[in-house]
Amino acid sequence: MSDWQHERMEMPRIGPLGWALVVLRAPLLACVTYGALLVFLLLRGIERPLYGVNRPWTPWITQGVCRAALAIMGFRYHRKGRPMQGQGAIVANHAGWIDIFSLNAADRVYFVSKDDVAGWPAIGVLARVTGTMFIARKGTEAKRQQEMMEERLRAGHRLLFFPEGTSTDTLHVLPFKTPLFQAFFTHGMDRVLQIQPVTVVYHAPKGRDPRFYGWWADMSFAGHLMQVLATPRQGRIEVIFHPPVPVDGFPGRKELAAYCERVIRTAHPLVLEQG
Repeated sequence: MSDWQHERMEMPRIGPLGWALVVLRAPLLACVTYGALLVFLLLRGIERPLYGVNRPWTPWITQGVCRAALAIMGFRYHRKGRPMQGQGAIVANHAGWIDIFSLNAADRVYFVSKDDVAGWPAIGVLARVTGTMFIARKGTEAKRQQEMMEERLRAGHRLLFFPEGTSTDTLHVLPFKTPLFQAFFTHGMDRVLQIQPVTVVYHAPKGRDPRFYGWWADMSFAGHLMQVLATPRQGRIEVIFHPPVPVDGFPGRKELAAYCERVIRTAHPLVLEQG
């Protein structure tokens, strides 16, 4: 097994064309994102008193912004399969910050994220406003977090989380952690919920490191963002929705997690050995 998690990826030097693309794309991305944020907040001000925790309108804005962002950055994007209907959750493999755009563009979902993301510059504000559920990696918080997930799921929110617990180099799928799956087996939730595995595949630009879109270890967000914005011809993103499965079709969280991991890994055409 390779020690890929400690291997660095050499990024190419950004040339004049690359910086020109950064100057073009970055303001467009900021205008679309934060311009839509103002519209989002105004609409949410109407939506909240009428529907409370339910959000029938604003997720459409999030989805539209993410689709526009991928187009601005120059990605070729393809969705295969159909997002499920009805109550349930989605689990996916995790490559990095680009997943936010890739998965929101594919479906109207709410991310489950580490609580420290709430404090990140720029991204933290967007995550809080769009309804991200933040969790702490502490055993003492497990019961409260399960209750939070149950409340959101009962409200009809399609929660999306990354069972690997960390981002990768896009070429590995890490063993799935099982604690968050427990929320699907409490208070009869297993009888009404479905889980949909989703495989996200990043094809690097021609001539670049196959791991180009991965964001892991101590890589800086700003540096990686600049590299992506400076790329003249982007690679391709595939988002593969697998058939949803009923939670009560599995005896417990470990079996459900193992099934989702196997489906996601098997469908990934670039994945290497288990990390």
